[in-house]
This record gives sequence, structure tokens and C-alpha cells, in this order.
Amino acid sequence: MADSVQIEKANRLQALIDETPILVLPNAWDVGSALVLQEAGAKAVATASAGIAYTLGRPDGEVVSRDEMLEAVGRIARRLTIPVSADMETGFGDTPQDVAETTRLTIEAGAVGINLEDSRKDQRGVLRDTDDMVARVSAARDAAADAGVPIVINARTDVLLLGVGEAADRFGHAVARTNAYREAGAGSLFVPGVRDAEIIGNLVGAIDGPLNILASPGCPDVSELDKLGVARLTVGPGLAHAALGAVRRSAQALLNEGRLGPMFEDAPTFPEMMALMKGP
Repeated sequence: MADSVQIEKANRLQALIDETPILVLPNAWDVGSALVLQEAGAKAVATASAGIAYTLGRPDGEVVSRDEMLEAVGRIARRLTIPVSADMETGFGDTPQDVAETTRLTIEAGAVGINLEDSRKDQRGVLRDTDDMVARVSAARDAAADAGVPIVINARTDVLLLGVGEAADRFGHAVARTNAYREAGAGSLFVPGVRDAEIIGNLVGAIDGPLNILASPGCPDVSELDKLGVARLTVGPGLAHAALGAVRRSAQALLNEGRLGPMFEDAPTFPEMMALMKGP
């Protein structure tokens, strides 16, 4: 029997996406970062596959195994009281059945959302056929129904991110794919690689479901994205990069200049982190 708390979190995540204002869904890469995000006021947290890969000394792109990714997701989901959406990349497998099993295991790990991409990890810059991706989304939806947890499928197309096809055709291609994924059961449609406000607004109008945008340099701020009608904003590895940037700046000041100050600026104290890790 499905856990009632997990079902409630799944329904809450979908409601946060469907309702206004925009859901800002920051991405964590370990339990510490996830707890800091929850304490900062996040209504839900997503995982960042790249950030998790960094903690294991690996590059992004399903170099981390499914079991390793699920271990990280599970550690985060078990500690948070808010919904957790898991970035499971392309679904860890070539077949819809593989995606169904990944979805089942993601639910078992405690997540209530799953991110699935239409890129092929074995062929850089190549997308799966639309029908293939539709079958994968449908398989994930069916697996969630069998598990009794209405997990939110965030179906991602990389048409714009990778610049697939002729430039004039990309907008229509991305819209056609996301609408097909919506019909297959996706609760959110993710189109990374766009930062122009006009194009984002056009996507909102053309896509028959909630639009997820990826934060990137030059992207409109949250208030403007909200006005444009974007339903969900994720940051991918952005916060992990910001954290590593702080480490680099602090290390350079310490090692090259002998300065300690940057290491302590805006950083939580040891007692604060101990209290956060112990929980209520």
C-alpha cells in the first residue's frame, strides 16, 4: 500500500506547479544542501544530477549509476519534510520498461517527482524519436499508477538546449514534443536552453501544460518569469556551481593571500549546521 504522506507530497508538488505564482524549485546535490534549501523557505526541492555526480568525482550524463543516483535521492528525500523531485536523466535504460523500473525505484526512494530527458546519452546531440519518448513517459506514468503514488513527471526536451535541427524549426519542434509528452502523462514540461523573454512567453502560449524553465545567465528574473506564465523554475547545477565558486574564492584568498575572511562571509556557523543536521 502506498504511503499516504508520499501521496500527499506528490499531490502537493503538482498543485504547486499548477497554481500561481511560479514555483521556484531549487536543486540540491546532497542532504546538507537540501536541508539548507528547505530552511531557506523552498516549498519543494529537486535534485541536480550534475551536482550529485560532482560529489562522486564524475561528470554529468548518466556516468553515475542508477543505484548511486537513487542512494543520493533517497538520503535527501528521507530527511526533508517538503516534496523532492529526482533528476533521473534519461531514465537509465534503453527501453520503456527500464524507465518504468527507474520510476518505481525513484518512488521507493521517497521522491514524488521525476525528471526524464529525451536526449540520447549514447549519441551526443541526438534526441530519441518522439514516439519512443512518449512510450517512456507513458511507462513512467503506468509505473506510478501501479505504485499508487501520483509522481510528477517532468518531461524534458533538449531541442533548444542542443540546437537540434534547423533554427527556424526548433520552436515548433520543441512545442510538438512537449505537447506529445503532456498527452502521455507528464505533469510538467521542461524546455531548457531558452532565456529570451519573448520566446519564453510564446512557449507558455503554445505548450498545453505547465512550463519549466532552467535558470541560466541572462534569463529573466523570477518576477518576470511569473508574469510570462512560467509555472516552474529550476536551477540545475547552478547552486552547486555557486557553492564551488565560494570554495574557490575562499581557497584562493587563503592560499594566495593569507586572508581568512572570505571563508566565513555569509557562511552558516558550525552550531547552525549542527542544529540543522539534528533536525527538530
